[in-house]
Amino acid sequence: MAVESRPVTWGDLRQAVVWHGLLDALATMAPQEGATLGVVDAGGGSGGFAVPLAERGHRVTVVDPSPDSLASLDYRAAERGVRHLVTARQGDLSALPEIVGVASSDVLLCHTVLEVVDEPATALATAAAALRPGGLLSVVAANRDAVVLARALAGRFAEAQYALADPRGRCASSDRARRFDVRTLVRMVGDAGADVIAVHGVRVFADLVPAATVDADPSAAQRLLQLEIAASSQAPFRDLAAQLHVLARRRDSR
Repeated sequence: MAVESRPVTWGDLRQAVVWHGLLDALATMAPQEGATLGVVDAGGGSGGFAVPLAERGHRVTVVDPSPDSLASLDYRAAERGVRHLVTARQGDLSALPEIVGVASSDVLLCHTVLEVVDEPATALATAAAALRPGGLLSVVAANRDAVVLARALAGRFAEAQYALADPRGRCASSDRARRFDVRTLVRMVGDAGADVIAVHGVRVFADLVPAATVDADPSAAQRLLQLEIAASSQAPFRDLAAQLHVLARRRDSR
């Protein structure tokens, strides 16, 4: 997503890096204006990515286990005039090829889903089968290194130490979420049959900068957005971001 002249919102700051990388990758797949891609958004909920992609002319199928989220998706798509380009299907990540078909999609979005599935590596490998060879895989997942830093800065040192030692990146035994470091996530994507083309950090600074600092200066949010994009691909900043964004191409299995 290009940096725009309109006022920057906190929503922009949270998603700018993902959109920036995703749209750049999509442009290489559909370089001609008006070219249409078949996109599957696994766990896409109410259409935060699906509807804007449909507005760009792409056909998007959202697969999500929540009927309430899919109802919200239908409303949002209708409100934005793209209901004819958005399909809602109820289901989860592990059943994706059965729902949309094997090697049927140009793009697969798997954003903030791996944190909540029981076997993330297996689920991702299964879901990736829905991509055609050369298709684009976009994975966004919580970063375990970031939660260690965030808990420490908040004074929650026991939770930070627990997350530092826990293979799943949990902050306590009752924490149900999974978190991944760069090496683990890249390996999972490779094991799923895709070659990584880019890794970005999402929200390197946005979760650490006090809101009052940005709200007090109308231009601060714009500068912070530019900083987020600039730092997103550079170590060590990338590796400490709240989330990791991996872009990859599906290998030809023949």
